[in-house]
Amino acid sequence: MEEIINKVAKSPLVTIDLEDFYPEGKRMVFDLKDFLYEELILREKDFREQLKHHDWEQYKDAYVAMDCSTDAIIPSWAFLLVATYLQPVAKKIVKGNLVDLETSLYQDIISNLDLTPYENKKIIVKGCSKKPVPDAAYIQLIEKIQPHIQTLMFGEACSTVPLLKKK
Repeated sequence: MEEIINKVAKSPLVTIDLEDFYPEGKRMVFDLKDFLYEELILREKDFREQLKHHDWEQYKDAYVAMDCSTDAIIPSWAFLLVATYLQPVAKKIVKGNLVDLETSLYQDIISNLDLTPYENKKIIVKGCSKKPVPDAAYIQLIEKIQPHIQTLMFGEACSTVPLLKKK
C-alpha cells in the first residue's frame, strides 16, 4: 500500500485565514432611536437626562456600534455625547452598524499585522468563515500584504482563484 502524502501540507503556500484573527467578545448596538421623542426627535434636555440614567454597565467589555435605526436627523454631538458614556466601559466604539464595527476591528488588526511570515511567499487568503469577517477586511488585508508577497490566491488550497502573480 502506498503512503498517502498530504501535498497541501508540503506546499510552499501560506494560508491567511482572517477568522483566526477574529477578536472574541460580545457585540452590541446602541440605538439612539430609543432615546428620541416618538423615535424621531432629539430633545436635548430629555436626551441628556435619559443618558444619565441609562445602565452603561451592560456594555462592559463589549464592542459597541452606535447607530439610529430610524430616519431621524441626529446632530453629531449626540453620538459624541453617547461615546463619552460608553468609553469607560466598552472595549471599542464605532458610529455605524455591526458590519462597520467588524470592519473597524479588522482595520486595527490588519494595520498591526506582522508581515514577516509572508515576505516573498505564495499566499492563499482563505475565503470561507463561520465568523462575521466583512468583505472590507479582505481588501484591507490585500492592500497591506500585496507589496510584500510573490503570489496571491483566494479560496481553499484545493480550489483557489488566482489574484496576483509577480514576475
